Amino acid sequence: KYYPPDFDPAKIPKLKLPKDRQYVVRLMAPFNMRCKTCGEYIYKGKKFNARKETVQNEAYLGLPIFRFYIKCTRCLAEITFKTDPENTDYTMEHGATRNFQAEKLLEEEEKRMQKEREEEELNNPMKVLENRTKDSKLEMEVLENLQELKELNQRQANVDFEAMLKQYKELEEEQRRKEQEEDEQEMK
Repeated sequence: KYYPPDFDPAKIPKLKLPKDRQYVVRLMAPFNMRCKTCGEYIYKGKKFNARKETVQNEAYLGLPIFRFYIKCTRCLAEITFKTDPENTDYTMEHGATRNFQAEKLLEEEEKRMQKEREEEELNNPMKVLENRTKDSKLEMEVLENLQELKELNQRQANVDFEAMLKQYKELEEEQRRKEQEEDEQEMK
C-alpha cells in the first residue's frame, strides 16, 4: 500500500459501534435441552450458528457474561442461554428447559450438607465430638467389612501355591529329560 507523505492516521474517522453489538458465531449446545414450543430434544454438542452478545450491567469478577441466541432445529423458536463463570457452566434463560442433571444436584446437596454440618459444629462443641465418634465408627465398620471380604476371598480361592510350584518343577524336569533323550538320539 502507498501512504502519501502528508498521511495522518488521526484524521481517519473511528467506527462507532454499539456496546451491545451482536456477532454471529458457530457454537455447540453446551448441555442437553428440550424446546418449550415443539418439545424437540437438542443434545449437547449439536452445532448452531448463534448470535452472541455481551450482557450489559452483568459481570463476574471482571469477566463479561455472554448471551447466545440459537434457533430450535424443528420449529425455529428462539432459545437463549448465558455463560455462568461463577459455576463454570451455562444458565438457560428462555425458549427451552435444561434436561435433568442428577450429578449437579448431588454435588449441590453434598455441599449444602457439609455447610450445615460445619455450622452446627461451630455453634455446638458437643456436636463436634458426636460427629467425630460417628466418623470413627463408620471408618471402623468399613475396615471390618473390607477385612471380611478379604477373608471370604481367601476362603473361596483355595489355591495351593506349593502344589502349583511342585507341578511346574515336574513339568520342567520332564522337558529336560526329553531334551536330553533327543540330544542322545542325535548323538547316536
